[in-house]
Amino acid sequence: MDYRKFENQYVIRLDRGEEIVESLKFVAEKEKIKLAYLTGIGAAGKVTAGVFDTKEKVFKGHTWEGDLEIVSIGGNINTMNGETYAHFHISAADEQGNVFGGHLQEAVISGTGELVLTEINGTVDRKFDEETGLNLFEF
Repeated sequence: MDYRKFENQYVIRLDRGEEIVESLKFVAEKEKIKLAYLTGIGAAGKVTAGVFDTKEKVFKGHTWEGDLEIVSIGGNINTMNGETYAHFHISAADEQGNVFGGHLQEAVISGTGELVLTEINGTVDRKFDEETGLNLFEF
């Protein structure tokens, strides 16, 4: 991984074998980023993503492996109980052009990842919501 800061934006290159979520959390912690949003593209060999079942209040994920093109990745970084909290969604395409995705749990880079993390001046914490079973923004 390598990255450069330009004003409030971090342009990040992830390399083969690096995992997206843990790499971005590392940058956020190292740079003391408390609030930011993410956009990016790249290539992955393994992606685990899915949906949150609002009735059962559990995450239902799928793992895809192979040559996968990251069509888009987006989301945010903020805090929960003072700790770095990452919430990302991903869309990826396989060799046949099938696109799948959802809430990102893990994605391992196979070629490169080209990401831009834009820092927002401020903080927004999260709090667990019993009704939804989700960690919601708390202002």
